[in-house]
Amino acid sequence: MTTLKSAERHVICEVRGNPAHRAKVKELLLELVGPARAEAGCLYYDLYQQSDEPDTFYIVDGWASPEAVVEHAEHPNVTKVVEQLLPLLDAPLKVTTSNRVSDPD
Repeated sequence: MTTLKSAERHVICEVRGNPAHRAKVKELLLELVGPARAEAGCLYYDLYQQSDEPDTFYIVDGWASPEAVVEHAEHPNVTKVVEQLLPLLDAPLKVTTSNRVSDPD
């Protein structure tokens, strides 16, 4: 798939789980990975756990267009997981969206 850099959207979602629910938060977040990677417009979708604060996770994902980001956010799997996830968090989800300005390697 060929995309223009200017159309790509790259997202970082910070998820701060309650320590008592760390395992369940991780389990739910992992449920997002496979289905998201299969979505049209997904360039990459990865989950990270912060080394020194293991209750903090980051979803780092890239999409071919702003429309692909919207479609992902409205995907039934995402809405189902987020609904289960929100009560287990110590802070609201923090989502940052950016545009690539450098050339990829």
